[in-house]
Amino acid sequence: MSTFRLLIVTPDRTLFDGDVQEVIARTTEGDVGILAGHTRYAAILKTGALTVKMENNETRRAAVAGGVIKVSDEKTTVMSTAAEWAEEIDPDWAERSRRDAEMKIEAAKNEPDRLERANLKLQRALNRLSVHRGL
Repeated sequence: MSTFRLLIVTPDRTLFDGDVQEVIARTTEGDVGILAGHTRYAAILKTGALTVKMENNETRRAAVAGGVIKVSDEKTTVMSTAAEWAEEIDPDWAERSRRDAEMKIEAAKNEPDRLERANLKLQRALNRLSVHRGL
């Protein structure tokens, strides 16, 4: 199978820069699969799993906290506010984050801004737990 260059970046680091066979990302319009030779494309990413099939046929998953995906002739770029491989996720920390978000949701019932932030925190925590469990 043909390969293409994938770059996954966050404000803090480059998570990955190398050749891969396939990427599956969750966008606001649904899941999208990218293979070598894909047409130019850009989409907004939802918080979700990013599945990457490496050159050696190994499949890796990363938890991505929103962002964008852009496919050009040279490479596919994933830019996210946060991204980490499944094996990097600390499940105890993610579980504490989930419980904290649930308490914040309960406390913010009548405050839309706080409620929205708490719901986003809960989505990120649940995504991290799901990606980690899918190892």
